[in-house]
Amino acid sequence: MSSFNKITVVGHLGRDPVLRYTPQGTAVCDFSVATSERRSGGGGGDAQEITTWFKITLWGKQAEVANQYLSKGKQVYIEGRLRQTEYTDREGMKRTSLEVNATDIQFLGTRGEEGATSAPATRPTSAPSAQSAPAANNDDRQPSDEDIPF
Repeated sequence: MSSFNKITVVGHLGRDPVLRYTPQGTAVCDFSVATSERRSGGGGGDAQEITTWFKITLWGKQAEVANQYLSKGKQVYIEGRLRQTEYTDREGMKRTSLEVNATDIQFLGTRGEEGATSAPATRPTSAPSAQSAPAANNDDRQPSDEDIPF
């Protein structure tokens, strides 16, 4: 039986992307994405916000487009393969890092909205669009968070 490793992350960039090139000329873009969720604190009723950080790596044309249109605070949809690595920090504490080798990216938000981009989303033509919406209504309204199907 074969195995499968795929993750979907929707969050906000924690820093501006960094673009570099391999010796063979392939573009590589690195940035971090934060996701957050609210969890109730048990019987006390205090809600706690939990933030999870992911290190994202994009390759090729997607790396160049991401570097051009993304910046700290922008919201993105990422698909890719997850890898967990352990390291020792400067204080000698063992830490865990979640790294995503991204295979797909969508820029989320609407034009003019804080954290949004007007750039077209980059997506392989063989995969279904994450932001597909019925085309029956041809109005000019911008998609909202409720339009995202996940």
